[in-house]
Amino acid sequence: MLHLRLLDPRLATFALLMAAFAATHANAGQPPPDPDAIGPWAVGHAHFEAVDANRGNRTLAVDVWYPVDAEDAVGEPAFYELIEIILTFGITSQVAIADAPITDRHFLPLVVFSHGSGGINIQSISLMEALASHGFFVASPTHTGNSTFDGPDDVPFEDIATDRPKDVSFLIDLLLARSADASDAYHQSISPVAIGVTGHSFGGFTALAMAAGYGASAFGPVLPDRRVRAILPISGSSGAFSDDELRAVRIPALFLGGTLDTAVPIDPETTRPFGLVSSRALYRADVIDATHTHFANICDIAQVLIDIGIGPASWPNVGAGALIEPYQQTCIPPALPLATAVRLEILYSVAFFRRHLLHDLRYAPFLTETYTREREPDAAFFVPERRPCGRGAAARRGRPPACR
Repeated sequence: MLHLRLLDPRLATFALLMAAFAATHANAGQPPPDPDAIGPWAVGHAHFEAVDANRGNRTLAVDVWYPVDAEDAVGEPAFYELIEIILTFGITSQVAIADAPITDRHFLPLVVFSHGSGGINIQSISLMEALASHGFFVASPTHTGNSTFDGPDDVPFEDIATDRPKDVSFLIDLLLARSADASDAYHQSISPVAIGVTGHSFGGFTALAMAAGYGASAFGPVLPDRRVRAILPISGSSGAFSDDELRAVRIPALFLGGTLDTAVPIDPETTRPFGLVSSRALYRADVIDATHTHFANICDIAQVLIDIGIGPASWPNVGAGALIEPYQQTCIPPALPLATAVRLEILYSVAFFRRHLLHDLRYAPFLTETYTREREPDAAFFVPERRPCGRGAAARRGRPPACR
């Protein structure tokens, strides 16, 4: 990767494309690192709180993961806190290093992850760590008012659905500002022109809203964030979007889901947007026999409670009652092994964002029906048929073309 030091932000797009071209050319003939495994970078992790002064000092807890140079990969492992009962319990990372210094490579692609409704922002740490190990700066906010710890039952859906994409846009603002600040630890670390959003369940809705906008808000419409260049909804809900909002999505999109998901079933929550989105880079990956919670670290989280003597029967007493059903569906045989679903999630996420944020053509073969059919028996992959673009009356009226 080239070391870029840009003074004029108008040159950012050109410079990124030149860097991507140079990197691809330099790697021509060399296979890419396996996209379904930890990549070539060491991984750092940090936690901070961010305050949005423009929304009543709304405070978001944020976790970030990022590439670390090999010589700096020393220190204590990251610890992901889950519960505090006299002592603090959680998951100790096998990959990430707490507060390790970020690589000195500049303008890393940014991926923001949005957690599910009533969930936690560290629900998918395997995915976060894997993306960082493949060269991405990854940020995951806790959506205040819609998390495990503070999700009131009386907040209208429209309000939550408005707050979530605004949280993501605010976090992008904040991280780009930090990247532009010469005194900040993340100075020149984050690219303003290589930004992706992913998320699980309601977080998948959030990812889609970043590109489609959302018009059914009591506080006025949420507009698409044009800085976002690619989205990857995971078991994402889409029923709140109008057909026109979905047709307006023209950036690269990959929809990932599980065939046994009854909470957000693939049909229609994925099949409908997959049939309407206008992007010419559109993909769908179905993980066979995966449920709604196969794309998170559900089993690891449950095991933390079991290891400290809190079995499923006692989970309601510690605020974890909602974990019982997902644990039974996801972690107990004959369920599809969680490791299989998470590996496929990582495979398609890394390949998609490397291909469409970094323009690394080496990852294009992983995003084909042929690759999945021949190599991945636990998945099915789809790309839409290409349709010729017309220039009829609909196009003259400014409507998205009915073609791919």
